[in-house]
Amino acid sequence: MPQSLLAQVVLPLSVCALVVGAAVQPSFTAGSASRPPHISSPSAGTLGQPPQPTSRPARNAQHVDVYKVTGRYGGWPANHGIWAWGNEILLGFEAGYFKDNQGGHSIDYTRPAEHLLARSLDGGVTWSLEHPEGLKPPPGVQQAGVPVEAGRPVTESPGHIPFTHPDFVFTARMASIHVGPSRFYYSTDRGRQWQGPFALPDLGTPGLAARTDYIVDGPQTMTIFLTAGKTNKKEGRVVAARTTDGGKTWTRLGYVHDEPADSDYGIMPSSVRLSPTSLLTTVRFRRWIEAYRSDDNGSTWRHVTRAVPDTGRGNPPSLVKLKDGRLVVTYGYRAEPYGIRARISSDEGATWNDEVILRSDGGTWDLGYPRTVQRPDGKLVTAYYYNVGNTERFIGATIWEP
Repeated sequence: MPQSLLAQVVLPLSVCALVVGAAVQPSFTAGSASRPPHISSPSAGTLGQPPQPTSRPARNAQHVDVYKVTGRYGGWPANHGIWAWGNEILLGFEAGYFKDNQGGHSIDYTRPAEHLLARSLDGGVTWSLEHPEGLKPPPGVQQAGVPVEAGRPVTESPGHIPFTHPDFVFTARMASIHVGPSRFYYSTDRGRQWQGPFALPDLGTPGLAARTDYIVDGPQTMTIFLTAGKTNKKEGRVVAARTTDGGKTWTRLGYVHDEPADSDYGIMPSSVRLSPTSLLTTVRFRRWIEAYRSDDNGSTWRHVTRAVPDTGRGNPPSLVKLKDGRLVVTYGYRAEPYGIRARISSDEGATWNDEVILRSDGGTWDLGYPRTVQRPDGKLVTAYYYNVGNTERFIGATIWEP
């Protein structure tokens, strides 16, 4: 069964094409979201927090280059998405230009970036590049401050999108990281031709900064997870929404967690379905990753645990459900030794085992944003942006055994 998604998608097992892309111990529940009492502290091992995990190397890890061009900046697969059909894997990412920046991302904010796809037909071992016209952002839009190529203008969705088509893919994109606006695109031929962009409504929030994180629930029904702006119009707070008419209209279900205070944020969810009524999402906070669960199909949420106590400098999760029922979360580690890591849960996210080190040879903190899918042989393919020195940023992938 194919699995994947920004960018992460997960389809229920009853659906032909899957996209990537227990016991619960809530801290407390109030209204539509619950907030752990330790939400404002990035340190681990204190009261109410799980201890720091120990680590082990990934089994039989194989690293490959997906996109690596001198002088370029390949970045942020988590913003775009990953999809899979057996050993065919499709990955979205941004390709800008490298410019050294000690204080931030080393991308040239004056030169337009391209929104590209990489496709593998052999389970992630080799990749070819694609530059679809239909994925170009609308005129006048910058993506998180980076100028981009201009494509078609945003329109309203006509609805009746065939979510359960076997070759269906969906991606959600944003302008500002704080309040958007946001849009989406879809394809029914495995990402070769795209429809859109279509407007995503604000759902009564200050604005939405969408990446690709959705679950197909039926022919016309999809659940999507988004980052909403806070009341101060800064990022962010995670919200769940749903369409039941094939993407024509969207209804807000509930906020996943309370609004973080001051400059704190909860952003970039990655979600899976556990049962017909239960959902689990993982959320990026300032330097750690929290897990939340809903048992009423997304309307109310409760905190489960801190799935990752420390991500170094902050990095989004990629959550996937394996064929054997285990959950795997992968993430970039933005402190020395810089690299890509994972944790595995065997109890629907209630507890997480030792850290798995996929690689630890990163040159600077400017890396991560992974997306992960499982191949038919059970191995995982984790794609990310990376560097092994303060030179170009490239898209890499690690094939490994969970």
